[in-house]
Amino acid sequence: MDPRSDWQHTTVLLAEAIDALVTTPAGIYVDGTYGRGGHSRALLERLSPEGRLIAIDRDPQAVEAATVGPTRITDPRFSIHHTSFAHLVPLLASLGVSRVDGLLLDLGVSSPQIDNPERGFSFRFDGPLDMRMDTTRGESAAEFLARADVRQLTEVIRDYGEERFALQVAKALVARRESGNPVRTTGELSNVVAGAVKTREAGQNPATRTFQALRIFVNAELEELEQGLSASLDVLAPGGRLVVISFHSLEDRIVKTFVASESKHVFDRRAPFAEPKAMRLQSIARVKPGDDEVRGNPRSRSAVMRVAERTEVGVPA
Repeated sequence: MDPRSDWQHTTVLLAEAIDALVTTPAGIYVDGTYGRGGHSRALLERLSPEGRLIAIDRDPQAVEAATVGPTRITDPRFSIHHTSFAHLVPLLASLGVSRVDGLLLDLGVSSPQIDNPERGFSFRFDGPLDMRMDTTRGESAAEFLARADVRQLTEVIRDYGEERFALQVAKALVARRESGNPVRTTGELSNVVAGAVKTREAGQNPATRTFQALRIFVNAELEELEQGLSASLDVLAPGGRLVVISFHSLEDRIVKTFVASESKHVFDRRAPFAEPKAMRLQSIARVKPGDDEVRGNPRSRSAVMRVAERTEVGVPA
């Protein structure tokens, strides 16, 4: 897709994220999920001439939008890299950076990804059932559905979509495939799910949870999040901020658990007189969008932003 097209994205919790993240305007910051650059542009406005912003995105179209045409960023303090934030440590090492003053992760799917039928993220438009954030590698959702058995499909739809009719959906998908007509488009998937989900939540398309589950699985989103959070401890300078915006309970639970586990001293019961494992983070805030933002951007309704700060204790010199 041409990055100069009309796909638009409204950045969620923009001011709140920048206020929480930037403590040292002359510092080095990482936008781990560039998207269409809403947070990055606001970050650059906040940084001093000595500051530096390193942006990352898995989606080659996002990287192209940052480097080509009218949406490109030409600020010399800015660079963007086609990779995942799970690979933060080797990326920074390749750039000669050992410590950063802030890491921002805005999880989920951007509006240009959702609104482009060719990407296959939404049941609102019929298109190829792809769902890959990085279209240059990996298995598409359609390819996964073409090989997975009932057990695999049930586990994915149940665990990542929290769908109580996961078994019924899985059986319907396999039955359709075995009939010689496998699901290949978003419209076909939506129709199969609608026939298998017997009761529907008010105001929610019956395919919502299955689409979420397949997207999370295809992109290994939860595993990538865990790796990125772990990497943050290796790269954040003392006093550096970790800001994570999540959009569903599975993501937020991982972030909440990670921050809580790193925000306390841990004693080894097997060695009662040993020094405890040092606290490495301090939880700062949990922020939800205000009523005005939700009215203006309904997609922000489920967002939760968590902020933590790297402590002085236990940080290598």
